[in-house]
Amino acid sequence: MFNPTREEVRRFFCNTWKKKTDGHILDPMETLASDWMAEHPEYHTLLRDPEGALSEDYTPERGETNPFLHLSMHLSISEQISINQPPGIKEVAEKLTKKTGSEHEAQHLIMECLGQAMWEAQREGQPLNPENYLEALKRLV
Repeated sequence: MFNPTREEVRRFFCNTWKKKTDGHILDPMETLASDWMAEHPEYHTLLRDPEGALSEDYTPERGETNPFLHLSMHLSISEQISINQPPGIKEVAEKLTKKTGSEHEAQHLIMECLGQAMWEAQREGQPLNPENYLEALKRLV
């Protein structure tokens, strides 16, 4: 199982952004990541500063979204949709995209459900419950 460190995740996003902006060829994961980074111009300054990105802490007390967690969740949700796992998420995502008129906005709604499911799993010391996650998603459409 792939379990990157905080530094590895941040370096991946910063290095990918540099490759994209320098016009280098990207692999499929970098392409997907860079597409989501392009959707978030508010992160571009940070992505251009790898050392600053590595040193920054994002805590709930500061009231800031962690851009690396946010982008990682976009990647995770994209993967879930592409393989339809949990079964039914692809249909929910398509309906949400149609309802909101935006794949990006649909993913943000899905992200709220994923974040809640992850928090519940952590709190209970259990793996994420895909049935509860999917039920929360279905309530969105």
